[in-house]
Parts: sequence; structure tokens; C-alpha cells
Amino acid sequence: MKTPGGSILVLGSGPIRIGQAAEFDYSGSQACRALKEMGYHVILLNSNPATIQTDTAMADVVYIRPLEAEVVERILTTHRPSGVIATLGGQVALNLCVELHRRGLWERFGVEVLGTSPRSVQRSEGREDFRQAMLGISEPVIQSIYVDNVERALQFASVSSFPFIIRPDYTLGGTGGGVAFDPDSLTERVTEGLRLSPVSRVLVERYLQGWREIELEVIRDGAGNRLCVCGMENVDPMGIHTGDSIVVAPVLTLS
Repeated sequence: MKTPGGSILVLGSGPIRIGQAAEFDYSGSQACRALKEMGYHVILLNSNPATIQTDTAMADVVYIRPLEAEVVERILTTHRPSGVIATLGGQVALNLCVELHRRGLWERFGVEVLGTSPRSVQRSEGREDFRQAMLGISEPVIQSIYVDNVERALQFASVSSFPFIIRPDYTLGGTGGGVAFDPDSLTERVTEGLRLSPVSRVLVERYLQGWREIELEVIRDGAGNRLCVCGMENVDPMGIHTGDSIVVAPVLTLS
């Protein structure tokens, strides 16, 4: 944003659940505070009243309404904010931001998407987009196929080998995903994943059961400065969801 004093819309994360945890409430609250200190008029949209950020002291205007495109359009019409922050609202806010981008609402109302752009969100959240981005920089990727129907998944399985992990597009926390060890479970998992994916697509990928899971938390600013905040390692191998495991920092088994 160029000059403080305009209005900024902050998209909250909605209900707290697995994959949409309380850290989004904390980060969104800090964003509201920082924006107000910088002189911006802060508008908050969140469907969950049981949060810190929906306290009237956090934002100048608080909407406790569904996180839906029609609600955002009414807010844009009423308040005409100059910018929007969606990256602190988890998967719900990111999906909503991308949907509004596709509809052309941000452009129509002259709203600048602050932070990660909708295109970057699509590249990181869309499994195939991310896969192609990795191939473009010569990073190895697991054998996989993108499907929008069960038949293609079964065809892929016939020329590869079980087990497979099913990863629906635009979901978080393992929602709609799972492991398939045979054609029957593959059919079941893909059907469920297609139902829960907002874009009805899933990635069928070779399952790396038993591999170590290492995570690096990295931040980068607009000038290209990069900082690795920390490295973390799951105590359990891949195959155990992070939410059911323990993560330690720093990484213990890499030299």
C-alpha cells in the first residue's frame, strides 16, 4: 500500500478446526493491530464470533458473517477498501480470495491483494500447478497423476504400483485425502476426494510410507531477502499425520 489512511479488509479463518487452528486468530489479530497503528481503517470479516479478532477493539468495523463471495461483494460496495489481506485466514480465506479473483471482483473494485498474490496461491495450492513449478526448477517430484474421475485413477494404478496417497486440491489438514492399498480403496478415496475438493480434482501420488518428514520454515520479503526461521522434524515417519504426531526443532537426524 502506498499511503496509510485508506481502508483494509482482513479476511478471517472462520471456525477453528483441524487445519484451521487458533494461530490464524492470533495472526489476524496482530495484523489488525499493526494496520491500525499504521493509520489504516480496518474492516474485519469472520464468521466465528468466538475469536479475539472479532472483539470490537481489534478492528474499526467487524462483520460476523459467512465467509462467502456475496458477503465480501457487499462489503466492497459499502466500504470501498483499497486493499485486502487473505493470507492470515488459513485455507478458508485463501480459497475465498482466489474465488473473488476469478470472478474479477478485486479488479472491479480496485482492491489490491496484499501479500501473496492469488496466482501464487493457485500455484502453491493447486497440486498440479505446484508439481509443474517444481519440474520447472529441476526439483524431483513423486510419480503422480492429476485426475477428475475415478477411471483415470484406476488406469494410472494399473501401470504403477500400490500404495497411493490421494490429495484433493485446495484442502488443508488432510481433508478428503487418504491412502489406498488396492483398487477398491482407491475408488473410495478418489470419490471422496473429488467430492470435497472445491475444484473436483485430486492428485494420485505414490505413497512414501516410512520416509522421514523434515520441514523448513522460510520467509521472504518483496526485495528477495530470505530467512530460514527454523527446521523441524516429525518424530513419526511419513504416514502419520502431523496433527497426530510430535514435531521437534531443530532437526535432529540431519547433519
